[in-house]
Amino acid sequence: MRRLTATLMLLVALAAPALAVQPDEMLKNPVLEARARHLSEGLRCLVCQNESIDNSNAPLAHDLRVLIRQRLKAGDTDSQVINYVVARYGEFVLLKPRFEPRTLVLWLGPFAILLAGIAFVWSKRSRPSNVAKAEAALSAEEKSRLSRLLKSRT
Repeated sequence: MRRLTATLMLLVALAAPALAVQPDEMLKNPVLEARARHLSEGLRCLVCQNESIDNSNAPLAHDLRVLIRQRLKAGDTDSQVINYVVARYGEFVLLKPRFEPRTLVLWLGPFAILLAGIAFVWSKRSRPSNVAKAEAALSAEEKSRLSRLLKSRT
């Protein structure tokens, strides 16, 4: 019985995102509906924050889906709809932020950190180690004494 319950819960959880867009929200024109779906996949649910409004059941996501469809029915282009939503809710509503001067750190920061890490590792590997420097500074007598001491420890 537990296995059946767990299986049913898993199926409901997997099916939940597919049920986010309600039939009463859908446009009769399939071309406009496809555009609306495409646009809503790229917009973040401000309640869930890591889900698109197309997959979210939050009331605000519903309102945004309806807003997108209203703007499309009014004749707006895709970019006009996105600009309208961004003007109203801010850049955070975009799941993929735009490549602009104010978002350069967001886009280029990970690459800069990666390059800095590679440069750090490379600089550490190319320098002679302190042990090698110390061994080079030893005289022949000191080296033989060191090797005797190391052999006697083992």
